[in-house]
Amino acid sequence: MTEKTRFGKVGRLALYGVLAGAVLAASALPASALAGVVLRAASQSYEDLPADLRVPASAQRSYLYANDGKTLLTSFYDENRVDVPINEIATTMQQAIVAAEDTRFYEHGGVDLRGVVRAFVANSATGEVEQGASTLTMQYVRNVLKSDPNLTEEQRAEATAETKGRKIQEMRYAIALEKKLSKQEILDRYLNIAYFGAGAYGVGAASQRYFGKPASALTLGEASLLAGLVQSPDTDSPISGDKDAALARRSYVLDAMAKMKVITEDEAKKTAAEPLVLHPTQAPNDCGAMTAGHVDWGFFCDYFRQWWNEQPAFGSTVEERQQALRRGGYTIVTSLDPKVQTAALNQSLSVYGYNNKRALPIAAVEPGTGRVLALAVNRHYSVDDNPGGQQNYPNTVNQLVAGGGTITGYQAGSTFKMFTMLAALENGRSLDTAFNAPSKFPSAYSDDGPGNCDGAWCPSNENPAWMDGYRTMWTGFGRSVNTYFVWLEQQVGSEKAVEMAQRFGIKFRAETDANLAENSADRWGAFTLGVASTTPLDLANAYATLGAEGVYCKPLPVNSITGPDGKKVDGIGPSCNRVVSADVARAATDAARCPVGGQSSFGTCDGGTATQVVDILDGRQVAGKTGSSEENATETFVGYTPQLAVAGIAANPDDPGDFVGSAVAAKVNTAVARTLMAGVTGKPAAQFTPPSREIAYGLDGQLDVAPSQNGNQPNRNGNQPGQGNGNAAADGTTPDEQVQPGTPPRRNR
Repeated sequence: MTEKTRFGKVGRLALYGVLAGAVLAASALPASALAGVVLRAASQSYEDLPADLRVPASAQRSYLYANDGKTLLTSFYDENRVDVPINEIATTMQQAIVAAEDTRFYEHGGVDLRGVVRAFVANSATGEVEQGASTLTMQYVRNVLKSDPNLTEEQRAEATAETKGRKIQEMRYAIALEKKLSKQEILDRYLNIAYFGAGAYGVGAASQRYFGKPASALTLGEASLLAGLVQSPDTDSPISGDKDAALARRSYVLDAMAKMKVITEDEAKKTAAEPLVLHPTQAPNDCGAMTAGHVDWGFFCDYFRQWWNEQPAFGSTVEERQQALRRGGYTIVTSLDPKVQTAALNQSLSVYGYNNKRALPIAAVEPGTGRVLALAVNRHYSVDDNPGGQQNYPNTVNQLVAGGGTITGYQAGSTFKMFTMLAALENGRSLDTAFNAPSKFPSAYSDDGPGNCDGAWCPSNENPAWMDGYRTMWTGFGRSVNTYFVWLEQQVGSEKAVEMAQRFGIKFRAETDANLAENSADRWGAFTLGVASTTPLDLANAYATLGAEGVYCKPLPVNSITGPDGKKVDGIGPSCNRVVSADVARAATDAARCPVGGQSSFGTCDGGTATQVVDILDGRQVAGKTGSSEENATETFVGYTPQLAVAGIAANPDDPGDFVGSAVAAKVNTAVARTLMAGVTGKPAAQFTPPSREIAYGLDGQLDVAPSQNGNQPNRNGNQPGQGNGNAAADGTTPDEQVQPGTPPRRNR
């Protein structure tokens, strides 16, 4: 026996001796006088109690629901606990815990003097501390101090150390509580904090953990078994410990209940003879343990957790915010729409199976709120091992859809032409800005790499016969004409296209992209062809901004968050601001109706790269854009209506050099379009608002005579088709004065 242990036991015996002496000395006194002796020796004011004894702050698990507020995604907890009001706890459970832990609970005032004397006599006879005389109220005090989320582990250990001082303090606290709280209030608090083994804290969690039912439905046999576990919860747990010991304790509790006359002896014997029947359930914990059958929800959960860690409302550091999530008892209704999520996953799997090294991550976002309705990919969100040689498939916890960690994203090709068009529209160009787009275009950006044109970067069109010729924003965007958009980018400056993308929420996660955006944006001519990496979520949200007519909203994974007190957390709603005028956004959408087989408000569309989309949307107005990176390393499609935007990017997340090929493009277009249709089905068809005639055709808003295809018709900006501003960029420099950074794609579309 160590000196510390010996001191602890001697100290406890001394304490019992002091209290027992007080009892014996006052044994001839009336009960009221006896109580006064003890209270003077041990009492403390309720107002002086630690805050967590006055207002319980026990750790509780937080729940994560889908947008219906009913479908449980997962929960978060360090301690599996959920508070249950006393009127929702079976009466037999209340009786059982009193019988098991403190049969004189309703008779004493926090400290059981008779129990103290009994413990003193028993311990004195053996020389060991065999009986502790702890009342249920004193146990509650100890549990609160032990689980106080505001204390460090060291402080919690000190608060429950086996010392004379701690025991006296415990008694003082117990008496103070009993002076203020009713017996039912104390019992309520105790039942919601006691540990029942198998990771279950509180009777609410325990009844679910062992029997798969609420605490209100516990039978006598179930209640007596749970009550018996409190003494040695891990050792006696019938799930993870000794079943025979659990049954023996159940019999002990039943006998005690019979002696208290809350049940009959026959009931006790009959129940003790019942076989042990368990229906154990395990509350899901964290993103890696989603509700059964829905491991795909893990990617959304992971994004939610990223978002939570950035919210100052839940703490000043990531550690504090995580502690709030795991111990704070929040009810979180997310924005995840199970119907859209299921559609997105099924469509991703229709292109690539779980065991394919290539992936099709798909994201869906609601315009005007930024709420994320789905994040799906043909992967299991799991830390399980993969077959030999396979890195991130079929199992991964890397954020393939929203980005983060090592995932910087994927090239989205010509979907980035949208940002050039927006920059041009905002800077005074009209939709009918025309250029006679050649097969190859000697740009105003210098290039000393292979395929340069006398030192100039000269991008080309993938399908010259279909793409070359006199193009406006409508037809250039519809047919995805590279040379038109590089020319257009020169008119406004590539730095304005980059800045526009950032306004629309595009994040440059790759270090090379971030450096170019910060230091060389004015020389990043290839930007319009989509050489920067992005994610389906960023891309869907950018195009959702067009669906909201120029109002950008930060991506948001929640609808509401409610604290354990039932009050909604403030400041959690959409965070939105206008990033372009409504007319600019409407004009860009008008052109974006061309790629998907639709028609602009002015009847100016002439061909598209994803014409099947308009049929999939079954007559609803839809807009969008395809994108293929260099040599079809990735294939992208993003589509949107005023109600929903969806983006998908086919890529190999582990090997950018593994090109997905052009054959998959139509499948990606279809998968995204069908996800979009699933999301708007059941909603009234929404219409795009046409842009003004002024932004469509220039300052006078008059319709031009249809230009010929031979390049002889001037456009509304006064330049002859094919001339543009010569080879000068918007800043007036010539090709020799500009440097084209990075490796530009040659045939993006």
